[in-house]
Amino acid sequence: MTPAISVKHLTKDYGNNRGVFDVSFDVQKGELFGFVGTNGSGKTTTIRHIMGFLKPDEGSCEVNGINSWAHPCEIARYVGYVPGEIAFPDVSTGTVFLKIQAQYLGVTDMSYCNHLISKLKLDTDANLKRMSKGMKQKTALVAALMHDPQILVMDEPTTGLDPLMREEFISIVLEEKAKGKTIFMSSHIFQEIETTCDKVALLKNGTLVDVADMEKIRHHDIKTFKVAFNLKKDLNAFAKRKFDVKISDAARGEAEVSIPKDKLHELFAALSGYDVKYITEVKYDLEKYFDEIFKGEEKNVQQTVI
Repeated sequence: MTPAISVKHLTKDYGNNRGVFDVSFDVQKGELFGFVGTNGSGKTTTIRHIMGFLKPDEGSCEVNGINSWAHPCEIARYVGYVPGEIAFPDVSTGTVFLKIQAQYLGVTDMSYCNHLISKLKLDTDANLKRMSKGMKQKTALVAALMHDPQILVMDEPTTGLDPLMREEFISIVLEEKAKGKTIFMSSHIFQEIETTCDKVALLKNGTLVDVADMEKIRHHDIKTFKVAFNLKKDLNAFAKRKFDVKISDAARGEAEVSIPKDKLHELFAALSGYDVKYITEVKYDLEKYFDEIFKGEEKNVQQTVI
């Protein structure tokens, strides 16, 4: 099946190690795909290539099998786009802008548009140029979603939204996914990505580090627990066991232990012989996953230098 979005060996070199370099990934139809990376890592540059706004130095981007640079107007029919930097036309209010947008997109039924306006608590009668950053972001979200596009491409879509509106945004995104939409979303907020995405690509210094499967991260094979002991002698004795144990806070009697999930019975059987104050699971998440990748890269670099 043709991917909804395909990026193949994309390179855009701005000089001084700025840009994106040989980036390749596919986003399958119906997939919610996250795109993360630090500021300046190349997320927006990649997205602008997907939308057909930039011509690659090398490689290509396709949407539904259509070359983005060659046919940007054609792919715009399939895509709802939220840019990272929002610039509205010189019109009076949000209402006027959304009516113009509806006319451009051929939207005659405004019921879904009104549903989004209500859900995001957007005051469309406000002066467009004087809107707060959050209000502008909401307006851009409504404009991108109102024509019920097959594919959504969103660059930091929750910038400027308060925590409550972020929750509303996530519920909207999950509603769109339930309809079978393909969603490509960049964000610097790991929790947003973890809550919503099927896969997550990590970009660092313009290169693709990894594409993570969120299902595997949510059900990680290794479980980590923080264990606190009432007696120091128990802490020291447990630290000598065959488990992967690290004393994290000796003064508080705390240790961290990591173990394959199919051997949890061995851990709890061993702990039954000690005076345990408490035990809590340390959640394995996307941030930990990427930290491990970065540490592995740094270790390989050090070994190469040596």
